[in-house]
Amino acid sequence: MNLITFTEAGLFCEVGQFYIDPWKPVDRAVITHAHSDHARYGSKHYLCHTYTKPLLELRLGPGNYQAIDWGERISINDVYVSLHPAGHIIGSSQVRIEYKGEVWVFSGDYKTDNDGISGQFEAIPCHTFITESTFGLPIYKWEKQETIYEEIRKWVTQNREDGFSSVLLAYSLGKAQRVINALEQNQNIYAHGAICNSQQLLIQQGWELPSVQRISVDTEKSALKNSIVIAPPSADGSSWMKRFSPYRVGVCSGWMQVRGNVRRRNVDAGFVLSDHADWDGLISATTATGAEKVYVTHGFQSAFSRYLNEKGIEAYEVKTAYGQEEEDEGKENKIDTP
Repeated sequence: MNLITFTEAGLFCEVGQFYIDPWKPVDRAVITHAHSDHARYGSKHYLCHTYTKPLLELRLGPGNYQAIDWGERISINDVYVSLHPAGHIIGSSQVRIEYKGEVWVFSGDYKTDNDGISGQFEAIPCHTFITESTFGLPIYKWEKQETIYEEIRKWVTQNREDGFSSVLLAYSLGKAQRVINALEQNQNIYAHGAICNSQQLLIQQGWELPSVQRISVDTEKSALKNSIVIAPPSADGSSWMKRFSPYRVGVCSGWMQVRGNVRRRNVDAGFVLSDHADWDGLISATTATGAEKVYVTHGFQSAFSRYLNEKGIEAYEVKTAYGQEEEDEGKENKIDTP
C-alpha cells in the first residue's frame, strides 16, 4: 500500500487527505520544520510541532495552526500521524503515518549528531522511509561540532588582531543559533534583522540563547569596527555589507567540505558546519529504521539510492521542490537594507 504518493503539489497521503511539506497551497498540510522550502504560505490548515508553531507564525503570518508534541498520536481520517525529532533545527520533525498496520516515515531534513539545540534525531521503525540526501556522497563527513566552533573562534580572534570585522554567513534559523552559541563569550555580537527576528522569538519562547544586537540604519559605523556580525547568505556581496569595512567573510556550510567552494564563493574562510546528516549519518539513520523500501529525495538522490540498492535495500529516486532552504533570507527586513 502506498500511503504517500508524490504529486505536483507535494507528498500526498490520499487515504488521510493531507500533504506533507507541500510546495503548493493545499487544504491540510503537515509541516516538518519552518525552513522556507518545507513551509510555504497559503495552505488552509497546518499541523506542526509545538516548537515550530511560533516560527511558522513569524514566517508565514497568521493562519490556522495546530501544534502537537513529539510522539503524540492524532488521527486524520483514520490515519495515525505523529511527529518525532529530526535534529535539523529547533522543532524539526519526522512525520510517521500509520494505516492498517502499514507505517511510513518522512524524515524531512535531519542530522544525526546532537547540536545541543535542535534535539536528538530518533530512528523510527517503519516499512517505508523517505529520506533526504543533501550530502549523500562519501566525501561529506563532518568533524565534531566543537572542533568547528574552535576554528570559528580562532578566526574571529585573528581578524580582530588584524583590524578586521568578522562577518559570518549562516542561515537565520538553525545555523545562526549554533554560530551565535559558539561565540557567546564574545560581547556585542551584531546580527542582520532576519537573524535577530528568529533569535528574539526563540528567546521569548523560553530558549536559553544569547542575545544579539540588531544592525539598523541607526547603528554607528564606529560601533561595528572589529565586530562580529552574523548575516544570512543572501547578504553576501550586497551594499548592506559595506558598513563593516574592513571585514573578512566566513561561510558556515556543509558545502565548504569541498575546498574549491571557498574560492568560488570568493570568501575568506569556510567552516564545515551543517544542519544535515553527512554520508555516514544518512546510512546509519536509514538502516536503523529497518525499512524494506526507501525513497530518496533532494540532494544526491542517484548516488545514495544506488548505494542502498547495492546493499540490498530497495531504493528509488524522487524529485521534489526541497533543497533551497532560506533562499529568500534577508528580504524580509527591508529596514536593515540601505
